[in-house]
Amino acid sequence: MKPNTYTQLYIHLIFAVKNRSSLIQPHFREEVERYITGMVQNKNHKMLAIYLMPDHAHILLGFNPKYAISDTVHLIKTESTDFIKDKGFTPFKFNWQDGYGAFSHSRTELNKVITYILNQEEHHRKRSFKTEYLAILKKYDIEFKEEYLFEFL
Repeated sequence: MKPNTYTQLYIHLIFAVKNRSSLIQPHFREEVERYITGMVQNKNHKMLAIYLMPDHAHILLGFNPKYAISDTVHLIKTESTDFIKDKGFTPFKFNWQDGYGAFSHSRTELNKVITYILNQEEHHRKRSFKTEYLAILKKYDIEFKEEYLFEFL
């Protein structure tokens, strides 16, 4: 009998559009979300929540440990950039910024994190992305240097 591997890994990914440009528009946001969902599920991750704001992304995955987080983020960014360009969704040059945030969560936190991600639009009426991201870093006691954070305007 071969030993089995069992995991329960929930990863919340956050990354931003280059120069924090608000290029992800409502008329194509859901199509890009569906594309990203298909892409990550093809790698046997489980999409639990996704919301693309005009200038940044939140994705919660049931993560497949066969892949590195950095490789998964690179795949999402590269393929979604190509998809947005190929579809001609924006007349402006689209790219994601370098870097990302990846935060692990327990199963008991999932409903709260999913609600948080799906309510991004409402959430950002009260709080900027910079304020949100800094609060997340502080909440999880993550050391950071200001010069290495996303380009905040």
